[in-house]
Amino acid sequence: MEKFSKEMLKKLANQVMFDLSDEECEELQEEFVTYLKQLDLLNKINTDDVEEMVYPFDTPTSFIRDDEHEYALSQEDAMANVPLKNENYVVVPKVVK
Repeated sequence: MEKFSKEMLKKLANQVMFDLSDEECEELQEEFVTYLKQLDLLNKINTDDVEEMVYPFDTPTSFIRDDEHEYALSQEDAMANVPLKNENYVVVPKVVK
């Protein structure tokens, strides 16, 4: 059985509001096969004696700038032109299942 059938890909694409042609489905199927092969290779790497890292670099970076507060809209100004709101939240239509 094919892991990524055309029907499944088209159903997923429809759920996120995309249209896929048959050629695009075939291309996606080939890409997924490549990704799965790469993941299999990564899963074969022995990481038993490797210590987990919390930060991706050995030394912390010290060149990150300090955040400086600049002008920002007040909540009242930001909500002034909102067509539909609920308390202090903007209400938008649901676009993804």
